Amino acid sequence: MWARWLGVGLAAILAVVTLSLTFTGRLQLYINPAQAWFACGMAILILVGTVASFALRPGEEHQDHGHDHGSESRAGLVAAVAGGGIATVVALAALVLPPAALSAELAMERDTGTPPLFAGADDVELGIVDTSGFGVGDWSATFATATSPERYEGETVALTGFITADESGSPSLTRLVITHCVIDAQSASLPVGPGLPDGLETGQWVELTGEIVVAEDGLAIEATGAETIAEPTDPYEY
Repeated sequence: MWARWLGVGLAAILAVVTLSLTFTGRLQLYINPAQAWFACGMAILILVGTVASFALRPGEEHQDHGHDHGSESRAGLVAAVAGGGIATVVALAALVLPPAALSAELAMERDTGTPPLFAGADDVELGIVDTSGFGVGDWSATFATATSPERYEGETVALTGFITADESGSPSLTRLVITHCVIDAQSASLPVGPGLPDGLETGQWVELTGEIVVAEDGLAIEATGAETIAEPTDPYEY
């Protein structure tokens, strides 16, 4: 019974959670929406396998094949119990705990001062200057890699993100950028100059409008407006 629980039981729970998140529009809190078709397909396949597993009578998976492994068997049992316990906790947590986005504090911890990979840097290098569809991640790559920053001076932006601060306390507009899932989330931040309303706290989401300016240490945004908003349904960029 326990072997079946650790196998198809836990897998079925995670499959149900995956499909539930998909139907409620919250799967993007964990993976890139472009990968949703694969996750849902695997979840359905697991559920089909779970149903098919009932054709195997309980206990058949433990049939004795005449081997005596002694201490190896005991070590394997300990490893199975430990691994099964951890897997059970993870599966039940996924089932019980409400979905939540990664926090602003984690974004600040992951902020290494470098732009996120695969966030439009190639476009910048190739000289494509249509920035109308740029998000925080794209602008972060532009700020870090532009060889002629003055070409962007005066451009207007309308961006959504949350407020963070660097070591000196200067405010930035930040967004987490993910490639496949939240495990590879990278922090993208844009320095914001004067113009932000007073009293904005770390983690507060805002819709920021502003203008690109060339500062002493590179490009920055001079804010012309900032409206506080609730966390978006899809808090990441991809």
